[in-house]
Amino acid sequence: MMNTVTISLTDAQWKKLQDKAQRMGIAPEMLLVATLEDLLVRPEEDFRRTVEYVVQKNAELYRRLSAGA
Repeated sequence: MMNTVTISLTDAQWKKLQDKAQRMGIAPEMLLVATLEDLLVRPEEDFRRTVEYVVQKNAELYRRLSAGA
């Protein structure tokens, strides 16, 4: 069974994702899947540090998104 997840990206994030995927010769969606798979197989401590970094880095964006919901 496959599940679908929808995420919101800023225009700048989408452009960066497209640029990276193009340089790698793959679709942006495939880059996201590969990145997610990499995170899921990392040791838990590495994953926790990565999540904390991303959440801290994007705290203001998350705050604005949650206020608009």
